[in-house]
Amino acid sequence: MDKNNQDPIYRYKFADEVCAELDRFSKVHQYDDRVTFKEAWAEWTTDNEDLVGAEVQRLTNLGYEGDVVDKMFKSARYYYRKKSTEKRTPAKRRNYVGVQKELLEAMDQYIQDNASKPAIGFVDFCKSHMDLLKAEIDILRANGIIERKDIENKIKKTYKNRYFMQIKS
Repeated sequence: MDKNNQDPIYRYKFADEVCAELDRFSKVHQYDDRVTFKEAWAEWTTDNEDLVGAEVQRLTNLGYEGDVVDKMFKSARYYYRKKSTEKRTPAKRRNYVGVQKELLEAMDQYIQDNASKPAIGFVDFCKSHMDLLKAEIDILRANGIIERKDIENKIKKTYKNRYFMQIKS
């Protein structure tokens, strides 16, 4: 494939084998001071000349214009050395609770009719749509959002999202 017809590459990644070797080197020298780390790096690049040379060639062929060995050093020193080996469990997300269509339509109509900043518009919207908001609060509480501040933030965020969607269109 011709270089001109390829999608541009914005982030040049190392080959898996190179990543594994950089990770291994970084873990061995994880607690070295800067000077010791640099000396070990010079020795490592000499010992792994074939691997380093092949990676330099590969990235250069892909169009990388920087110093590949320097990129490898910085990855080893600042990324792989600090990278944790333990697996993290993903945080449990709470179920999404949407707001009623009537509230969304009322917000959209209010935003179209009143050209004011979202902070001011939200307060005015709340004052003029009390019954609709009370019904929405009851629905949110029934769906497990009980804290007053959480309910307020949910409605405020919804209003601001609707506001910026209206402004964009």
